[in-house]
This record gives sequence, C-alpha cells and structure tokens, in this order.
Amino acid sequence: MHTEKDKLAAAVVDHLMREDRFSNWLGIQVTEIREGYSRIRMTIREEMVNGFGIVHGGVTFSLADSAFAFACNNRNVLSVALDTSINFIKPVHLGDVLTAEAKELHNGQSTGLYLIEIRNQKDHVVAVFKGLCYRTDKKLI
Repeated sequence: MHTEKDKLAAAVVDHLMREDRFSNWLGIQVTEIREGYSRIRMTIREEMVNGFGIVHGGVTFSLADSAFAFACNNRNVLSVALDTSINFIKPVHLGDVLTAEAKELHNGQSTGLYLIEIRNQKDHVVAVFKGLCYRTDKKLI
C-alpha cells in the first residue's frame, strides 16, 4: 500500500524523469520510489566503455547521482548536491545491468545524507556512493 507521501514522491520523480535528458540518455528505468528512497536500473551500452575495455567511472557515478537526486528531491523540495563521493569496488562491463539503490541516512531541514549502493546483475556491489544535499525553499511540482 502506498501512502500519500509515496504517491507525491512518485509524482515528483515522474516529473524529474520527463525533464532529465541525461538520465534518459543513460537509459535509466525507475523501479521503485518511496519518500526518501529510490531504486533505478540501467544497462551498459558500447559507448559507455572506456579505453581500458571497462565502463567509464563517470557512467557509474552518474547512475548513482541520479538515484541520489530522485531520493533527496522526492519530497517536492528542490535539493542540490553539496558533496558527493564514490568508491569503485569492481569493474563494470559492456552489457552489465546496474541497479542503484538510494537510502536516506539523515533528513534534516536544510540537508540530507544518502547512501547509494550500485550492484550488477550478479548482485555484486560494484560501487558505493555517498551524497550530501542542500534543501532549498523551492518546490519542484
């Protein structure tokens, strides 16, 4: 059963996905949204592979950053990144299906802290991302 807060969260993320050309270019699919939480997925394409034959770290970072944005903005309060970091744990390869799950660690009046795990189709953690956001006084929808 979805609460009214979760329905608002889904509506905000639907709005963001319509406007977010980069997440759409990445091929991101939203699989679950709840207040302060998001889970998204994408498949690695040929143009995402770097000169070492593995996926460019910026692609993995971008997937995590989108999950972060969807989780920290879904209360309909425009929130922007203050600080982010990522640890790359395992290489990502062409054809891998990555899932990023963003969990809220702290929801403050002016900041929020989120932990995002990125897993491949074998359920191996390939990266861990931490994001701190700043909450503005603006609404998204």
